[in-house]
Amino acid sequence: MASARASLRGDRPIPVAVRAGGHTVRTRPSTAKRSVAQSLRASLDDDEESGRVRVAVRLRPKNADDLLWESDFTDSVELQPELKRLKLRKNNWISESYRFDEVFTETASQKRVYEAVAKPVVESVLNGYNGTVMAYGQTGTGKTFTLGQLGKNDPSQRGIMVRALEDILADVSPAFDTVSVSYVQLYLESVQDLLAPEKINIPIVEDPKTGEVSLPGLAIVEIRNLGQFIELLQIGEANRHAANTKLNTESSRSHAILMVHVQRSSKIKDETEVSQGNDTDRSISSQHVSMILKSKLLMVDLAGSERIDKSGSEGHMLEEAKFINLSLTSLGKCINALAENSPHIPTRDSKLTRLLRDSFGGTARTSLVITVGPSARHYSETASTIAFGQRAMKVVNTIKLKEEIDYDSLCRKLESHVDSLTSEVERLQKLRDDEKEEMEKQLKNCETHLAEAENQLDIFQLEVDRQKKLRDDDKEQMEKKLKDYEALLSEADDQVELLKSQINEQRKLRDAERDLMEMKLKELNTLSEAETNFANKYECLEKENFQLHIEIKKLMEELNAQKGQNDLMSDEIVRLEMCLKQEKHQLKNSSYQKALADSTQMYENKVAELIKQLEDEHSLAVSLEKELNTVAQKLGNNERALMMLQNEFEELTVNLDQISTLNKEATIEVQSLRLENKKLLSEKEFLNKELITSQEKLSNGEMKRKCLQEELAQVKKLLPYDTMDPEAKMQSLSDNLNRDASTFSASMHLSKSNKPRETLSSQKAKISKIFEEVGLSNVLTLLKSEDLDVQIHAVKVVANLAAEDSNQERIVEEGGLDALLMLLESSQDATIHRVTAGAIANLAMSGSNQDLIMRKGGARLLANIGSRTDDPQTLRMVAGAIANLCGNEKLHTMLKDDGGTKALMGMVRCGHSDVIAQIARGIANFAKCESRGISQGHRKGRSLLIDDGALTWMVEKSTAFSTSTRRHIELALCHLAQNEANTIDVISSGGIKELVRISQESSREDIRNLAKKALHSNPAFLVEMRKL
Repeated sequence: MASARASLRGDRPIPVAVRAGGHTVRTRPSTAKRSVAQSLRASLDDDEESGRVRVAVRLRPKNADDLLWESDFTDSVELQPELKRLKLRKNNWISESYRFDEVFTETASQKRVYEAVAKPVVESVLNGYNGTVMAYGQTGTGKTFTLGQLGKNDPSQRGIMVRALEDILADVSPAFDTVSVSYVQLYLESVQDLLAPEKINIPIVEDPKTGEVSLPGLAIVEIRNLGQFIELLQIGEANRHAANTKLNTESSRSHAILMVHVQRSSKIKDETEVSQGNDTDRSISSQHVSMILKSKLLMVDLAGSERIDKSGSEGHMLEEAKFINLSLTSLGKCINALAENSPHIPTRDSKLTRLLRDSFGGTARTSLVITVGPSARHYSETASTIAFGQRAMKVVNTIKLKEEIDYDSLCRKLESHVDSLTSEVERLQKLRDDEKEEMEKQLKNCETHLAEAENQLDIFQLEVDRQKKLRDDDKEQMEKKLKDYEALLSEADDQVELLKSQINEQRKLRDAERDLMEMKLKELNTLSEAETNFANKYECLEKENFQLHIEIKKLMEELNAQKGQNDLMSDEIVRLEMCLKQEKHQLKNSSYQKALADSTQMYENKVAELIKQLEDEHSLAVSLEKELNTVAQKLGNNERALMMLQNEFEELTVNLDQISTLNKEATIEVQSLRLENKKLLSEKEFLNKELITSQEKLSNGEMKRKCLQEELAQVKKLLPYDTMDPEAKMQSLSDNLNRDASTFSASMHLSKSNKPRETLSSQKAKISKIFEEVGLSNVLTLLKSEDLDVQIHAVKVVANLAAEDSNQERIVEEGGLDALLMLLESSQDATIHRVTAGAIANLAMSGSNQDLIMRKGGARLLANIGSRTDDPQTLRMVAGAIANLCGNEKLHTMLKDDGGTKALMGMVRCGHSDVIAQIARGIANFAKCESRGISQGHRKGRSLLIDDGALTWMVEKSTAFSTSTRRHIELALCHLAQNEANTIDVISSGGIKELVRISQESSREDIRNLAKKALHSNPAFLVEMRKL
């Protein structure tokens, strides 16, 4: 690049600026050493301009308006891309040449513009530096196309925003890096969030230490892929303010700023390199510390600078243009101050300059692309844009790396290290405790084994002694056993007798229990049959249930006791048998063997009898248990019946409580109704009294008004202008007005007249003077005058006052809107209708007034006037008022119901060009608002215009009117075609053929593109196009 510069400069020496110690020294190389000086100059330029704002210029292709413009020379701009120069021609003799960093012709591709202007900034952002890419230029020169074009249908048409995010997402690592975006607009000097439209008037906060600017509460969305980013851009563009002007159908009315925040992990650096002398950092035990790069990329789509006489802005759009030009002027002042090294930079004059504080004179790497048009009719705007770019090239920023210590990563590392050390300490402590516990267990086991060994030794010694003693005692025990067996036999006889007596007693008890159970069963049956009273049945059954439970419990306890005794007797018999067997075995050789055998046989017989009795008793007990189960089942059935009765009783109680509660509530409500009736009667009496008083006041006021009118008529001829009463001043004011009083009609009249501006300013001065002297209340009072001329002049004055935005609020607050609507409804005079409609059209320029006009029936009154009259001037005023109301999407349904759109289409019968122009403007406003609502998801379904025949009329008459009217019709037709719900109507009315013509022959390029988009986005339209 340095050698190319040297070759292009030729033999003319150019001074090289070298900065040293804050001073600039300029040297001029000699001719003999030109090559060495040129190489030195190139290296020094690179060092100096590393932080300089880079400026590129892009030329917009010619559009239809440029081709229609007649000039003695073709283009005012001539590009020399190879020299990176632009030549601006004022005429055929005077031209000026300017040098830029890059020069793009009208054929330059989006990719080339991005790589030359924005890609170096994106690469520096990825390396940790802040960056800014900005588009500046006149409205309609391609700023938004260069910066924010989405390129959904054609990726090659993508703008800088989409390409920049595509490169950023391709370079970052999703696992370690993050990319997030915010999207704001500066509208009417108010910062608004485009991703969260409910957030408006966001404050700008500056860090007193670092000077960095932040927007608290701004929505920040993390980006994962390019598709998600494109969806966010679409949401932001849908929420951005735009309007239709003479220079651009979709003119941006706000500055848009896309903020891209990139956070990346940097390389691991030695701790001593990052922070020396920092006690906090030295406390970190690791030898290395990780760094993070935090950078921010601003992509700024500035609203276009415009001149009111060329853009045609009026009403609210005029206010928007004022704020746009004011903020751009503040930005220009800041750049001038930076270029001239001024000690004071007025960055606080505008919110735009505060937001771009880091971009100009800060630490960001900034690239600026200025867009210009080729037409000579915009010479002054093009010259201003080029001057802005030349001044911006002199601004040098101090580029700083946004590198910070990754304290979060360090904290996570320290926490993990502390956790690992803590777990290791706990593991060692647990291991030590386990070893200690294991040693204690081993010691206890040893002690236990020693004690067991000692015990076993003692036991062995005792066992030896016992065996010796047993041998000695065996003889004595055998003799004692014989005596014991005899005693046992006698005891067994006694026990058998006792068992017999006990068995007899058990039989008696079981008989008594059986009789008792039968009696209880009879009593239960009797009670179940005799139950007639609910309370008595409940108490008796409750008591009997309780007693039965007690008795059953007693019987079960007795049965269990009997079973226990039987078990004991069985065990005793088994034991006796064993004893007998042992005695038989021991005494089979003794002298008593025979006697024992006889007694044993006898006892065995007795035992068999006892066993048989026990079996009988067991079968009896089983039968008794079955009977008890049957009784228990019946008892359960009785309990369930009692529960059902109890539930019914509780339900009846609850119903009774509810009825009593309702009765109380009804009583209270009757009392409250009586009180309200008394209050209403008293209020009625009070209102009757007030009505009578008001009627008396009205009659007195009418009498006073008539007296004042008579007095005014008497002195009207005697006073000069300066001392004239309000009616006379209005008469004089009316004489100075040429035609209609409204701004709506005055603007159209002035476009056709050749009166100088001095006449208009003098008329406005007279109006303001009379208004100050007469007062708004007096003017509105004369709207009710019985004199028709006075009414006409008063309405004209109100219409002129309503042309200023500052007066509209006062007129509405003083009741001017109500008076105009009442006059429009009550009067039958055509002139009154015309001037009143013009005044309402002026008031309808404000969005707040539009809602009031609709709610007070203004659209219905205008529709009635439009359907009754054939006067072209009156119809022009009425159509203009309805056209203004069509620009509010919220009022479309109400406007349709009140007959506004039907009346608008009905005025086509007049055929006057001015009336047709207003009708076309209203249809275009209506269709554009509908299209915007559908794209934002606010509205669905078929267009409301189709039912009134608007689509058929536009298709038939699209080429029959003037250029401006035809442009409105073409725009409306394109917007209607974008709604898929209108597909059938567009095809049936022949609209496809007309859309094809618009896409090829329309005088506006944006309308041609809109028609192409509508045709290619609808499959049904594509099918119809193939049939043509």
